[in-house]
Amino acid sequence: MSDIAYTNSSPYDSGEASSSPESALHRPHVLIATAVDAEREAVLRGLGQDGRFDVVAVGVGPAAAAAYTARALARHRYGLVISAGIGGGFAGQAAIGSLVIANAIVAADLGSETPDGFLSVQELGFGTDRIVPDADLSQRWMQALERGGLSAYHGPILTVSTTTGSAESAAFLARRIPGAAAEGMEGFGVATAAAAYELPVLEIRAISNAVGPRDRGAWKIKEALEALEAASSHLLEVLT
Repeated sequence: MSDIAYTNSSPYDSGEASSSPESALHRPHVLIATAVDAEREAVLRGLGQDGRFDVVAVGVGPAAAAAYTARALARHRYGLVISAGIGGGFAGQAAIGSLVIANAIVAADLGSETPDGFLSVQELGFGTDRIVPDADLSQRWMQALERGGLSAYHGPILTVSTTTGSAESAAFLARRIPGAAAEGMEGFGVATAAAAYELPVLEIRAISNAVGPRDRGAWKIKEALEALEAASSHLLEVLT
């Protein structure tokens, strides 16, 4: 992992960060974490030169996302953390080219297989498998996207370490997590780091492919990055 790059490097004054939505709206800096540089660049194009945002590429997967988001949060003081990127959409929930804003960030494969099926880490009694994003800010962003004429959905976004590659696995996840709308690899890691700092979190995914059988020829990465750029431009309305 290369060193994290920031849109600006002005540190905060010392002091504890607040987790309240009101503080998130009035603090000057928001941390946006993407997996890779292509996503980071799309977000930056959408944000323009707005100095309230630091956008970092934290790597692929929940472990890298948690570690490098936490490192960023240790270096600067933020009022809000956002996980942003492209991802897969579940059939009947989120179409290719659309956007999903999370109402739950779910660690979908964190748990154990048993003779009777999968048990989540929460069902095992070892912690939680989901983090709830800030509801007010999520709704404001959804409304801004709708005003902008963008196709957007509000539902659970699943975090996985291994992306889904079969219809059977996709159906299993959809049954186990009702309303599952999208799948990515970093959201729960980013959200875990935010929770450690008692900061509100959001997650957005621009849908590049359907969750299920892997078919790279059908992926619409360019279109998804364009949707992510457009969604990022509407984020400015949420924080005014």
